[in-house]
Amino acid sequence: MAATTKGPDAEGKPLTLRERKKLRTRQMLIDTALEQFTEHGFDRVTLDALCDAVEVSKRTFFRTFDSKEEVALAPAHDLWTAFLRELETAEPGNSAESSAFALLRDTLLATIERMAAADGGWAQRVRRSRRLAAGAPSIDAHGLAFCDRTSAAVVELVRQRFELSGTRGPQEGLLLRLTVDILVAAFRQAMDTWVADPAEPDAAGLVRAAADACAAVPESLSLRVSPR
Repeated sequence: MAATTKGPDAEGKPLTLRERKKLRTRQMLIDTALEQFTEHGFDRVTLDALCDAVEVSKRTFFRTFDSKEEVALAPAHDLWTAFLRELETAEPGNSAESSAFALLRDTLLATIERMAAADGGWAQRVRRSRRLAAGAPSIDAHGLAFCDRTSAAVVELVRQRFELSGTRGPQEGLLLRLTVDILVAAFRQAMDTWVADPAEPDAAGLVRAAADACAAVPESLSLRVSPR
C-alpha cells in the first residue's frame, strides 16, 4: 500500500532505502497537504507554502504528484489503485451469486480492510480528502477524471480475466461498464454517509457503509413510480 514506508512492495519484494525515502516524502506531502488544506482552505494554500512546510523542492513535489488536486485525493486514489491490484488475483465466490457486481463489491470491501490494516491513519486521511473534495470543485473534477480512467481499467481487467455470461461484443462492454459505474456510485454514497457520521472515522464503519449501499442496489433498480 502506498501509505506504508516499510516492508515489501506490491509484488512482495523488500523496499530499498531509496524507495522507503520516497514513500516517506510522499506520505509527508499527503499529511501536510490535508492538514493545511483543511485548516486554511484548498485555494489559499500555495504549492510554494506546501513544499516549504515539508522542506522539499517543487521538483520533488512534481516527481511525486502532478498537482495540488492529486495530492489532496491521494488517499482515495491509493484505495482504487490497490483495488485494481486486488482484482488481478480475485476470484468469484463459490455461492450462487457469482455476478460481476458481487466480485467487484467483495474485492472493494477486502481492499478497504487491507488498506486500514496496512496503515492505521488511512481512514482519517481518506475522510479528510472526501470532505475537501466536497468543498472544492477542482478537486472533485480531478477525482471524476481519475474515476473514469480507473473504471475503464477495471472493465478491461475483468474482460481479460473472466468469461462473462450473456451478451457478447459491444453490449458486453456496456453492461460491464454499467456494473462498475453502479459500484462506484454506491461507494460514493457510502463515503458521504460515513463522512457525515460524527463518530471517529474507522475503516470498519466505511466497510459497513459500503456493504449497506451495495445491498441497496437491487431495490433501487426496482423502484416503481406513479403519478401523485
